[in-house]
Amino acid sequence: MKLFSYRHDQITKLGIAIGDLMYDLHTANPQLPDTMSEFLLAGENAMAIAKETNLALKTGAIAPQPLTHIDLLAPVPEPSSFRDAYAFRQHVETSRRNRAVPMIPEFDQFPVFYFTNHQAVFGPGDVYCMPEHFRQLDFELEVAIVLNKKGRNIKAKDADTYIAGYMVMNDLSARQLQLEEMKLNLGPAKGKDFATVLGPYLVTPDELEPHKVPPSYGHVGNAYNLEMTCRVNGVQVSKGNFADMHWTFAEIIERVSYGVDVYPGDVIGSGTVGTGCFLELNGTGMRRDPNYQAQWLEPGDTVEMEVTGLGVLSNTVKMANDD
Repeated sequence: MKLFSYRHDQITKLGIAIGDLMYDLHTANPQLPDTMSEFLLAGENAMAIAKETNLALKTGAIAPQPLTHIDLLAPVPEPSSFRDAYAFRQHVETSRRNRAVPMIPEFDQFPVFYFTNHQAVFGPGDVYCMPEHFRQLDFELEVAIVLNKKGRNIKAKDADTYIAGYMVMNDLSARQLQLEEMKLNLGPAKGKDFATVLGPYLVTPDELEPHKVPPSYGHVGNAYNLEMTCRVNGVQVSKGNFADMHWTFAEIIERVSYGVDVYPGDVIGSGTVGTGCFLELNGTGMRRDPNYQAQWLEPGDTVEMEVTGLGVLSNTVKMANDD
């Protein structure tokens, strides 16, 4: 099942995609809430009804008018919180190698995460960034989940049942700001707090069952063989696979929920896949060739991220007024 959020007459609403057609979910079944936030709060009961509605739409048992010319938002436009993890070993190892520092052993001891700004979430389309952000503006190719159950001290073996669905995620990053502030051993903050992009759909776990694979050796939780790519202005710059996550989302949820409550609407990112940002790519290029020309996002650049089964997330970064 593929769910999405959209804007109609300045009101945020919830939709469902069936093939190339898009429908308003509440119109298709008035038992269901009208927004993603309400849907996630309604938990497993709403999910079960939505799956029945999805089947009815596919079989033609119900046939509401499809939506046209809609303004897509982030599937979860108002997360209750937003954490981002650091789960892909290739990205961590390569980035550290590029800085001439050894791999940190703590990476294998527990999954880490930071909180980002849950009020600065964008969907497909234009994203306006300030001039300071364009001092080495970067993308980060990730997958995100959202929860639809409250929990605390959740064990990894049970944690996948808390996941409502998966989304493509672009963690836009202002690298110069990030570098400057993290010298003070806090952050990232201003380097990350201005824009995180999710979309185009929230894809429920059952849709990904055909892609299921075992997790990394010694780990617990669901893993999926999903190719991840990023194109900038039509040129592919990154390629990885969701199955290469070292820490699973189940293990990340266990860490996140230790001693604290998690809630429906909490979003968690995977961290950057290997090759999934210019910071890593530029570092590798300059390590191999001193004359390598670093690349960063410029105003007007279009970033397209594609993940098998999750769709294509497309954004154009633009300059906002510095006032």
